[in-house]
Amino acid sequence: MPILLTEPPFYHPAFEEAHQYITGCYRIPKRPLAIFIPCALRKPYSQSPSHRLFRRMISDVFDEEDYHLVIFGTCGTVPAELELMYPFAHYQYMLGKCDDPRIRDDFLEIETSRLERYLRKTTHHYMRRCAYCLGVFREAMIHASERSGVPLDLLLPSNQTIETMRDPDCPFPDGSLSMKEYMDEFRNGLISMKE
Repeated sequence: MPILLTEPPFYHPAFEEAHQYITGCYRIPKRPLAIFIPCALRKPYSQSPSHRLFRRMISDVFDEEDYHLVIFGTCGTVPAELELMYPFAHYQYMLGKCDDPRIRDDFLEIETSRLERYLRKTTHHYMRRCAYCLGVFREAMIHASERSGVPLDLLLPSNQTIETMRDPDCPFPDGSLSMKEYMDEFRNGLISMKE
């Protein structure tokens, strides 16, 4: 059984090797829409409460063959069908609890680079792209889109909704993507992508 990794995974060579495999020789499915969601603390990701909620909402709007789910964050950039592949189900780390600005900055650069490579590889795989993310994950997605020249068709939650929900006294000031206001906007955004 593989060892559970507890240090920041984005530094670990196994994550870079897995990313090289995904952006190198893995045959990423071609679908009309890519939906990018952040990784989760619970592994496999599909078993986390937030991912169950996201997946249920996505499947209420789209048929499975109409979208490709991509997970990103401290794990790198992972097509959801590879969530059990080592090392993606074998780490325990939460960037939100890290107060070292160097680690946060390193994450932002490493994940931006990985997302950029993924976006470049999949330029012609998807007709449209939607990302649902907050905080530094959102920053990485925005930077990767800009650097790759591959646009996001929809980035949620909207800046206005994030500002409305922001609570500076909370440990996670932007809140959780599972919050009703964010989920309502996500559902409406998904519906708009279907039309």
